[in-house]
Amino acid sequence: MTFILLSFILTLMGKLWSGRFKEETEKTVEDFTESVSFDARLWKHDIQGSIAHVKMLARRKIISKKDADLIIKGLNGIAARIESGKFRFRKDLEDVHMNIEHALIKKVGPAGGKIHTGRSRNDQVALDIRLYLRDGTREIIKLIKAFQRAIVSAAEKNIDIVMPGYTHLQRAQPVLLSHHLLAYYEMLERDRGRFEDCLKRVNVLPLGSAALAGTTFPIDRKYVAGLLKFPAISENSIDAVSDRDFVIEFISASALLMTHLSRLSEEFILWNSEEFGFIELPDAFTTGSSIMPQKKNPDVLELTRGKTGRVVGDLVSVLTVMKGLPLAYNRDMQEDKEPLFDTMDTVMACLLILTKMMPRIRFRPGNMERAAAAGFSTATDIAEYLVKKGMPFREAHHTTGKIVQYCIEKNRTLMELDLETMKRFSKLISEDIFRCMSVDMSIEGKQSVGGTSGKMVRARIRKIRNKR
Repeated sequence: MTFILLSFILTLMGKLWSGRFKEETEKTVEDFTESVSFDARLWKHDIQGSIAHVKMLARRKIISKKDADLIIKGLNGIAARIESGKFRFRKDLEDVHMNIEHALIKKVGPAGGKIHTGRSRNDQVALDIRLYLRDGTREIIKLIKAFQRAIVSAAEKNIDIVMPGYTHLQRAQPVLLSHHLLAYYEMLERDRGRFEDCLKRVNVLPLGSAALAGTTFPIDRKYVAGLLKFPAISENSIDAVSDRDFVIEFISASALLMTHLSRLSEEFILWNSEEFGFIELPDAFTTGSSIMPQKKNPDVLELTRGKTGRVVGDLVSVLTVMKGLPLAYNRDMQEDKEPLFDTMDTVMACLLILTKMMPRIRFRPGNMERAAAAGFSTATDIAEYLVKKGMPFREAHHTTGKIVQYCIEKNRTLMELDLETMKRFSKLISEDIFRCMSVDMSIEGKQSVGGTSGKMVRARIRKIRNKR
């Protein structure tokens, strides 16, 4: 009893791993190696995993039920203190795991020291990150779905507005605004699928791998997996503690999602400019200038575009950390958390604010339609008209190019040409060509699956609505 009491006192006085060391840790080393300043956010998942682990230890009679009940009660008490803001995380205790375990031992006595039986911080932190990522990924999937709904609603509300479609940022062919908006729905649908697929590899229980070789205690990993709702258990203890593929995969999916949000932001920034004049952003989601009173700046969109660089940087950071590590766990892997947390926070914030902004954007159909009608946006329709009359496509393309060149030289639009002039370029041309040259007919003619016609856009929206 005296020995147990002495060990308990020494544990409270020093670090939980300090038995092998003669010297105290240098203060600068403590500051350099600590992670609790950022991994404290894992506390819920750490306690959740510890409770499941303790229940298993008691079930397998590795520790007594009395000790297990005492530990679980102590952990719940610590959770309540953290939730209320009364718990003080200490840097000298390195990380969230040691802070909670130290507090537990202090609270319940020597029984608290049994919590770490049959596990290591290596599999403990792997578990905490997976639990955290599982919750966060599910939340991001919900946010993606909410943003998709906002996009579909905007498309439905503005279903018949015509705008110029672009390639190379040059006016190309007329399209429906609704069709253009739904392109972002499709991007987000792929993003959602990637996060859902990523969850399969996040949802694997690493606990029970211990430091790297497993444990001699008769643990029941399947029971723990059931308590924590993990459908799969890691099959190799070395891989389980050294694997951060799931972190990289999550940040990779996030980087691609942010790339899509950045592209949308860039377009809205352009469309909001005086040069385009396609949309007006709501006052509540813009800011003013400190010197120019007339300015209304698209800061939310610009910051989304800028924050994309952060997430791409987070991906490069974790890939660089992991690329040269030998098996199994190395302390370098502590550097995965800040990029992961930054990515999670950034993605959630961007999705949330864009979803709120989307319904309040005012589209300007007049400006869009005038831009769609200008230039030679229906030139491809003329080429296709000639092909339908029997002309090979390459010849039709060349002939249409000559017509466009003539218009440029004469400073005229396609619709300003008369039939006699048109016939100079091909004897296949007749009165019916003017139908295919109109913007409305150009759009309604695109009835191939995935095309921009109103019929196809409405069909896609119905399919989306029915799926949800």
